[in-house]
Amino acid sequence: MNRKKKKRTGRILLAAFCLVVAVFGLLLFFPLPEEAPGTEPEPRSAELTIRCAGDVMGHLSQLIANYDSATGAYDFSSDYEYVQEYIKEADLSLCNMETTFLGDGDYKGYPYFNSPDQLAFDIAKAGFDVALFSNNHILDTKLAGLERSLQVLSEAGLSTAGAYSEGGERTLIVPVGELNVGIVAYTYETSLYNGHRTLNGSIMPAGAAERINSFRYYELEEDIQKITDDIASVRKQGADIVITYFHWGNEYQRNAGRIEKEMALRVAQAGTDIIFASHPHVVQGIEEILLEEEIVPAPPAEALPDSEESWILHFRHKFGIGLPEPEEEPIVDEGPQLRTRVVPVFYSMGNFISNQRQETLDNRYTEQGMIASVRLTYDLDEGYIKEIDTEFIPTWVEKYSKNGKAYYAIIPLVGDYHENPELLASGHGARAEEALTDMIELIGGKYLYHYEYGSE
Repeated sequence: MNRKKKKRTGRILLAAFCLVVAVFGLLLFFPLPEEAPGTEPEPRSAELTIRCAGDVMGHLSQLIANYDSATGAYDFSSDYEYVQEYIKEADLSLCNMETTFLGDGDYKGYPYFNSPDQLAFDIAKAGFDVALFSNNHILDTKLAGLERSLQVLSEAGLSTAGAYSEGGERTLIVPVGELNVGIVAYTYETSLYNGHRTLNGSIMPAGAAERINSFRYYELEEDIQKITDDIASVRKQGADIVITYFHWGNEYQRNAGRIEKEMALRVAQAGTDIIFASHPHVVQGIEEILLEEEIVPAPPAEALPDSEESWILHFRHKFGIGLPEPEEEPIVDEGPQLRTRVVPVFYSMGNFISNQRQETLDNRYTEQGMIASVRLTYDLDEGYIKEIDTEFIPTWVEKYSKNGKAYYAIIPLVGDYHENPELLASGHGARAEEALTDMIELIGGKYLYHYEYGSE
């Protein structure tokens, strides 16, 4: 019996040994089924629409028109009734706030603007997110007015760029969806007076130069470096998109000057993505600066660690069996890969709302403005703008009187604008049409807001 038991045990051990050898051989040498090709991750991108309006002025006649003597209150919201849909539908909307809010009740227009606080709140109500507080009128009510203006704009829900409280940030970064938008805003200074720096011809109060972003045409090289340093700074702080705003140029000139074009090129080369500008109080042209830039490839994906391999592959790797021979690819030096970066430049967006017009200045072009519009697609994986679309929405400032009271409205010259109730009430349809013709002749139809006109 013991002999039979030993023989049976031996057979079992032999069978077990053979099974282990067979499994071991299969693991080492049996071909594995081909793996299904890996699914490439979907490219990630973000779409963004950024819009900017020109000069929001506060002339005395505008203040009078928007004052209700029965309530003693101001209401500017009707000025923006017809354009607010274009402002609100953007992901980020900006405007040049060309007045101050001293809060003393002594409201004034030109030459030293001081407006009721309600204007700031109605600007925010119209859909604006950022007030560009960088122009030649920000010191109209001295440092006290500048400081309080920043406070009022903030209370209204508006971020500000271009001027800042003591110890504040020189630049602005605004989170918009998945992206961070950096804003660098600068205004020009006027000439020195007896060795003192001036803004709008007035000597700057002590400490003002440290509270505003300004450049000097007479020290342009030095100040351009300061601007490009700010662009680099907002990039370093995490801005994906950088906007540069300039208050520059010569009033009432309809074509951009040589210096402004050179400045635009310099800041585009420094890395800004969009340039908005104003001050001439008339619309100027639009340009797209094209820059060839080297593509920096994304780093290759790291190989999975051993712990994430299948246990069979891990087993084979330990024995050095079944490893595919790497194919050597010929090294071809194709040089750096380039892509074209497009930087839209709106040299002057004109007046968004003001009392400058044919009747007051004998200049119809001061009635014309635009909402500059940039639609872009940003590659979240590679970190650059893949597509950019430059447009402008033409606008015209309506003003007419009824029963002894003046009415203002910004008319978007798109679609069936002739049917606008204000134009029908005033009979100014021909003037609005002339304004649209002027702007198309100056800028060209290429950039005209194509949602309405179908001119892709």
